[in-house]
Amino acid sequence: MSDSPISSALLAYGMSGKVFHAPFLALHPGFSLDAALERNEPKIQHDYPAVRSYRSLDELLADPALELVVVNTPNNTHFDLAQQALLAGKHVLIEKPVATSTAQFEELWALGRQVGRHVFAYHNRRWDSDFQAVRRMVESGQLGQLIEAHFRFDRYKPVLNTKAFKETPIPGSGLLYDLGPHLLDQAISLFGQPLSASKTLGQNRDNSQVDDFFSLHLRYPNGLNVWLTSSLLVADPGPAYVLHGSQGSYRKQRTDPQEAQLLKGMSPDNSAYGREIAGQEGILTLMAADGTSRALTDTAPDGDYRQLFEAVYQTIRHGAAYPIREEELRWQNEVLDLPG
Repeated sequence: MSDSPISSALLAYGMSGKVFHAPFLALHPGFSLDAALERNEPKIQHDYPAVRSYRSLDELLADPALELVVVNTPNNTHFDLAQQALLAGKHVLIEKPVATSTAQFEELWALGRQVGRHVFAYHNRRWDSDFQAVRRMVESGQLGQLIEAHFRFDRYKPVLNTKAFKETPIPGSGLLYDLGPHLLDQAISLFGQPLSASKTLGQNRDNSQVDDFFSLHLRYPNGLNVWLTSSLLVADPGPAYVLHGSQGSYRKQRTDPQEAQLLKGMSPDNSAYGREIAGQEGILTLMAADGTSRALTDTAPDGDYRQLFEAVYQTIRHGAAYPIREEELRWQNEVLDLPG
C-alpha cells in the first residue's frame, strides 16, 4: 500500500478548519492539505498559499487527487455532505455529530463499506489532557469499584448565537447535539454500552427555541451510574469530572489547553503544546481501612489531538483499526435519539 501523503480537503475554513484541522493536516507528514471549499471569500491561502480554494462542492469532489474530505460544516449538513463525498470515492472525517439520527449513521457506514472508503468520526476530546487523566485514573483501579461518574461541559452564554443554524429547531441544533457527542464519546470509550439510558432537556435562555441544558443518565453493570450534563447558564463551573468509588474519589477541572493554544497560533509541534499549567492538577482522595483519608494531586498527561490524525493515517495507509469504533458511535446515536 502506498505511503505517499494523503491528499486532503476541508469543507470549510472557519474556526474549526483553521484551528482543529488545518494545522494538523499541514504538520503531519502523512497528509497533504491540498484543498478547501470556500463558497464566499477565499481565506485559506493567506495561511496556506499552496492550497486550492474551490467555490463549489462538485468542483472539489471532482478533483481526482483528493483522497480525504473533512466534513467540518454545520451539524445538519454532515450526513448529506459525507454521503456525496463517499459517492465521489473519498474517505471522510466527520465532525460531531457524525449524524443526527441512528438511521443516518447506519446509512453512512453502510455506504462506506459499499464504496470501499473509510468513515471516521472526529472525536478529538478523547485526547484532551483532562480526560486522559480521568481515563488513567479509571484504568488504574485506585478508586476501587466505581459507583458514580459525573462528566460536565458547562458554559455561560445567555445570549442567543448569531449563527441561525445553532438556534433554529432543525436536526442537529441545540446543546445536546453540540456538546452531547463529546461527553457521550468519552463515557462510552471508558465504560462501553450502557444497559439503559434516559435524558432530560431544558430551554432556559430568553427566547431560546432549542435545548440549552441536557442531562443524560447512563446505567451500567455492578451499580455504576454515569451522568453527563451540560448547560449554557453556568457562571461558576465546578469540576468537569467527578468519580466516586469504593476506595476513594477523584475530581478534575476542565483544563485541557489545546484549543486556547491553537487559537493563539501555537503549532502542535511546540514543546509546550497540550501541557497543563501548574496548579490545575486533579485531586485524588483515598480512604484507608481505619477511616482516615489522604488527598493526592494528579498531574495530567499532555493532551494531543495529533494522535487522532495519526490514527486516521494508519487506518487509510496501513489498515489499522481506528480507535473510535463503529459500535461506539452507534450506541452514542441511540442515546441521542432517546425521547426527552
